[in-house]
Amino acid sequence: MVDFKLFSTRGKSSKTTTNEAGGMAYELSPQQALAQYAATGCFSGTFYAGADEQLKAVSILAQEVDTDFLYRVTIYAREQAKMKDMPAYLLAVLSQRDTDLFKKAFPRVIDNGRLLRTFVQIVRSGMSGRRSMGSSVKGQVQNWLKQRSGDALLNASVGSQPSLGDIIKMVHPKPKDDSQAAMFAWLMGKETDSSLLPDRVNTFDKAKKKISHSLPDLPYPLLSGLDLSDQHWRDIARNASWQVTRMSLASFQRHKVFEDDELTELIARRLQNPRAIEQAKAMPYQLLMAYQKTLGTVPPRISEALQDAMELAIKNTPRLHGQVALGIDISGSMHSPVTGQHSHGSSSVTCL
Repeated sequence: MVDFKLFSTRGKSSKTTTNEAGGMAYELSPQQALAQYAATGCFSGTFYAGADEQLKAVSILAQEVDTDFLYRVTIYAREQAKMKDMPAYLLAVLSQRDTDLFKKAFPRVIDNGRLLRTFVQIVRSGMSGRRSMGSSVKGQVQNWLKQRSGDALLNASVGSQPSLGDIIKMVHPKPKDDSQAAMFAWLMGKETDSSLLPDRVNTFDKAKKKISHSLPDLPYPLLSGLDLSDQHWRDIARNASWQVTRMSLASFQRHKVFEDDELTELIARRLQNPRAIEQAKAMPYQLLMAYQKTLGTVPPRISEALQDAMELAIKNTPRLHGQVALGIDISGSMHSPVTGQHSHGSSSVTCL
């Protein structure tokens, strides 16, 4: 009879490798490995591997797959996996390998100002294999800027390193009219004719000097950097979007928003709104973190609303078809931040 210890089929695979923890694992194909990184990688230090190791692995895999797969996984990383840095990096790699696919992918990946700044910084760093933009990259960035209205550019101007003004200086977009020329100049910090600027830009300039009794019509990130009174915060809370409300509960508490019972009820109803939760694509873990961070500091009505919102947000989670077994990992590595360790601050959401 055959020696089953010697010829055992249990735990054996035609291809094996050593994982980052030092254990034996099934070896993934370059396509599978890149797809895994694209959907979960955050270019940050993890429990078993550093950010540099992750970048090196993705860089190698992106060169091993064909350009059509690279294009599709870049789109998937942004549109389906909702990643930020990873699709921007893959797009930078794609720009060198296939200009036509890069041009198709650019508007689908770079869908806001934050992604544009991330993409430009990655290209400038040289870590994607190129240091200069080149005509094709520059052309796509120019088109992105020229297609935005003045108000849209104001909304996208939040952030730095590089700022939107820095990017305009790099790519020199040709404005389509005098109004856009004035907006580009304003973003670069140059003197310009204020009569050509959108009303909200002039309002912002005035608000930076001294905010009036009435709250200006400005994006929340711009407002939060101004010297606001408690009444201004109540105005923000009254008109805030669902996401801004969820992320600002601690600020609302600090600025005495919840001392107004009517406003507290309005905020609670907003948090519980099924349609708003669906449109915001809110995930249960986001609401769990909001609940845990504010428990005992906000009114019970708000905590109850967050619990209800958690239940409703389950509808936004992916549906897994067929028979599914869930294995819950509670080992030490699972207590690490889900987006990895960052020098500028890590998420309080853990892998667990």
